[in-house]
Amino acid sequence: MILQRCLRAPLARSTRYLSLLSVQRSYATSDRSSDKVPTNDPNPPAPVQNVSDTNATPVSAMGIRDAPMQELAEVGEKQRQMQAPNRREPWSRSQQPRERAMSGPRFEQTIMEFQPQPQAAIELIHKQPVRWTQQRVVSCDGGGGPMGHPRIFINVDKPQINWCTYCGLPFAHEHHRKLLQSLPSTSYPLEPQGAVGEVPESQRVSDEPFAPR
Repeated sequence: MILQRCLRAPLARSTRYLSLLSVQRSYATSDRSSDKVPTNDPNPPAPVQNVSDTNATPVSAMGIRDAPMQELAEVGEKQRQMQAPNRREPWSRSQQPRERAMSGPRFEQTIMEFQPQPQAAIELIHKQPVRWTQQRVVSCDGGGGPMGHPRIFINVDKPQINWCTYCGLPFAHEHHRKLLQSLPSTSYPLEPQGAVGEVPESQRVSDEPFAPR
């Protein structure tokens, strides 16, 4: 009798373990086919229009604006597929494409013009003109304070544009200006272009703790 109890106890524990394991597996397994990186997908899915044609029908703005809310389906669909107003594709492996995220009944009959559309910082930083310097080594702290980053030192000896690895601001030595100007194209503008988000000349070099560089 005692022997039978000793044999049944391990068998019961193993049975409970297997049943628990099967339950955990049912929750742990998932379809990862939808998590493909768009740039590495050889067969990307065809885009499906999610903006309804009824958006072209004028609807009262309920005091939000004077004109009625109205949007052509083609215009709204183009905005829905843009990751940002200044960039179409995602810029991070963990980022969900906007055209995939904003799909389904929840986003039907939605005026895309009034949806949040912040500018992509990865594109805005490349609109910042080069900071020319006479020094061989420059420092960058992103403006200092809680809005900045740890100070790093950048060597600008080489005839190229050297950017901060934290915030992306570009620096170059004045001695290499003519060489960089002779190149057909550069990753950063060499002179101010008046682009959106460009830091004014009066704020580029400052000793104030919260001033941008």
